[in-house]
Amino acid sequence: MTLAIINSRAVCGAQAPQVTVECHLANGLPGFTIVGLPEAEVRESRDRVRAALQQCGFEFPSRRITVNLAPADLPKHSGRFDLPIALGILAADGHLPTQGLSAYECVGELSLTGALKPVRGILSMALASAQHQPPRKLIVPLGNLDEARLASKADVTGADSLAQVLRYLKGFEVEQPPSTNASQNTEARPQDIHELANVRGQLEGKLALEIAAAGQHHLLLQGPPGSGKSMLAQCLPSLLPEMTEDEAVQSAALASLQGELDITRWKQRPYRHPHHSASAAALVGGGGGGNPRPGEISLAHKGVLFLDEIAEFHRHVLDMLREPLETGVVNIARAQRRVEFPAQFQLIAAMNPCPCGYYGQSRCRCRPEHVIRYQSRISGPLMDRIDLQVCIREVSAQELCKPPSQSVSDDPNCSERVRQRVCAARELQVKRQGKLNGELTAGELHECTALSDSAIEIASLAMARLRWSARTYHRVLKVARTVADLQGAEQVSKSHVAQALQFKAQLQTPSAQ
Repeated sequence: MTLAIINSRAVCGAQAPQVTVECHLANGLPGFTIVGLPEAEVRESRDRVRAALQQCGFEFPSRRITVNLAPADLPKHSGRFDLPIALGILAADGHLPTQGLSAYECVGELSLTGALKPVRGILSMALASAQHQPPRKLIVPLGNLDEARLASKADVTGADSLAQVLRYLKGFEVEQPPSTNASQNTEARPQDIHELANVRGQLEGKLALEIAAAGQHHLLLQGPPGSGKSMLAQCLPSLLPEMTEDEAVQSAALASLQGELDITRWKQRPYRHPHHSASAAALVGGGGGGNPRPGEISLAHKGVLFLDEIAEFHRHVLDMLREPLETGVVNIARAQRRVEFPAQFQLIAAMNPCPCGYYGQSRCRCRPEHVIRYQSRISGPLMDRIDLQVCIREVSAQELCKPPSQSVSDDPNCSERVRQRVCAARELQVKRQGKLNGELTAGELHECTALSDSAIEIASLAMARLRWSARTYHRVLKVARTVADLQGAEQVSKSHVAQALQFKAQLQTPSAQ
């Protein structure tokens, strides 16, 4: 047999397309050629495969070896094709029976000793392999086995070396380590989670945080340094319900693409906190040459993205958030390829009102034009997409020095009690419309939101006087619907709209001072 075919998978964005590894041995001068749009990491597999085969006791064929990675127009990256290439060469040289190989898929990077090393994106591959018809068995490095097992429908086998894979393919039983029951992991809430009751004062900020959590609304906190903006933002994950199985797998698959998946905490909602020096590719995604990788907004999928000191980010970087905030996905286009990453994140941002941070106080020395220039770093279209905009005041000395209560659970604003209210409001929304209020389209909003006559009047008056866009009007109605859900009201009343309006028009600006 001079030709062997091994099934494998590549990674393209959040997808794992199938790759057929065709190995052909021919007479002629010895050579080793890999075709099919391989990147440098794949071309380097020639040396790794040669050394691994020799370490496993096989003589490397002194023939002309051609390896084709099909489809040819799909870029191939990383060392994940080392294992299928090695198996293909052995099968083509007669050391491995080819019968039944079509029932397997394999991925893995080989060391020079023949050991298998973990690779990124295994969970995406396992999910894709589980959907293939007829079903196939997936062979992965032992270090990726627990991650691959998160795809409950996939038939996965782990191996620690090329020799062990050969034994398995020849019909011998390969001992598998016991499952860690990662899919049943109940540690969905981290022990170091921030408690909302530890934030002194800031009742208005806590209420805004509860509304944001209940309806999945985006939130901007503006206030002087040390007023508690970051503490409030860090408390948001403690108010959110636990992730469903599907949400957790989606989020884990994206973390796996970056090699950042912690298998012991995979059911915890992601909380991403990038520095304000982050580039556009780091925040939105891209880079990696012809293999764009997910950015912070995708790694925060189904979780929270906290942008502290948002006014210090580059304006063109922030403006790239506008489309993902609306669509929940980010499309990264390159000259030869276009990939899509999910990005259904909840944005929480914090900023100072001026460069010194004390605008409106006697100690502020910022000129009005400096304040305008500072605040204009956040464009109007981006501000338009932020549902709640809250001004955080400094905590009084009396409130700050007050001794804490002996029992956190006695506080009506402790994380657990607020989370119970948030979960109840979310269940009401899903039962009524199948999604959260923050995800409603304009048409769905009007179908699901019953406004009283007085509520319609105050909303229309505010829109006319403040000259708001249609997007702002709809976002105010979404917040009002969430406020009504938290109070258990079927109809959105005047008070609900008034509270939503309050959270949309209270930021400090030179014109408002």
